[in-house]
Amino acid sequence: MPRDHPTPPRSLCLLRLSAIGDCSHMVPVVRTLQEHWPETALTWIVGKTEYRLVGDLPGVEFLVVDKGDGLLGAVPRLRRALGGRRFDLLLHMQASWRANLLASVIRADTRIGFDARRARNGQRLFTNRTIAGPHRVHVLDGFFQFLQAAGLQARSLRWDLPIPAEAEAEVAPRLPPTPFLALSPCSSARARNFRNWAAERYAAVADHAYLRHGLALVLTGGPTQLERAYADAIAGATHAPVTDLVGATSLKGLLAALRRASAFIGPDSGPLHLANAVGTPVIGLYATSNPERTGPYCHLAHVANRYPEALKAETGRSVATARWGRRVRSPDAMARIEVADVTSRLDAILQRPAAGERRQRG
Repeated sequence: MPRDHPTPPRSLCLLRLSAIGDCSHMVPVVRTLQEHWPETALTWIVGKTEYRLVGDLPGVEFLVVDKGDGLLGAVPRLRRALGGRRFDLLLHMQASWRANLLASVIRADTRIGFDARRARNGQRLFTNRTIAGPHRVHVLDGFFQFLQAAGLQARSLRWDLPIPAEAEAEVAPRLPPTPFLALSPCSSARARNFRNWAAERYAAVADHAYLRHGLALVLTGGPTQLERAYADAIAGATHAPVTDLVGATSLKGLLAALRRASAFIGPDSGPLHLANAVGTPVIGLYATSNPERTGPYCHLAHVANRYPEALKAETGRSVATARWGRRVRSPDAMARIEVADVTSRLDAILQRPAAGERRQRG
């Protein structure tokens, strides 16, 4: 493997703007760099929303890009912030036109991007090296391939996202005094992005968690009308005591709440990956996206995975023969996940020897 940097570079720029889940996957990359190249100065160019999640990581300089500036504003703003400096190494870890145009004003001797299978939107025009290795891997493993391409073979699978005292204070008085299950029922709103499970099935799982395991329910999510409607429907259909935090926490407050949960359930979404990052057991609900690529990294064994059969029904292909990352666009795909698929996994998590200790935490 070529090694442009057999010794640590003096300066390294990470370009990954979004989204919340993907930026949470970046944190172990940062931790690995800090552990094994402690003298390397790290700069991370990140989105404004994502900065609220990772911006207090120690030892990292952040340059924030606001989508609201548009490309005509963001590109010259970044150029001014960089002030003409040059990095030894750029890891260009987002293959979008916006990221590519921002990369055009980042000066770096070595510019590593995705390989031909994964580069999109002309990314290879803005790089002079590519990552190598299998492409049918989890997003986080793909990020570590950037370090391998730079000559660093180590991997520290560690998050330790800072949760400030004010974030704890934001949610602690509102959380139930007893152990609880956290649900974040909705994924981000995108065209033909059918990742949300039925509210009545969430309510049935909440009933099971309460009646069998004594868990209260904490609902989390953003401030959209859809998430509000889901929260109201779930709360109205379950017998479990409900704490509704939908649209009512900061990102750090959400982290603080998720860290205290006995378990988390939700679809492929930012909160699912945040729960994974804080060490909470996660049950991911997957039928329209492949958990082998975007699942909760430390809890893939607990995924309720109906993606293979949904993919076969829509495309006639198996996971092995379909394009990696191929999404299922059927509005009915998530209905393939049964309540029993989820409750059986919840039982397995909560009956592990360490589960009782975890439920008493916080």
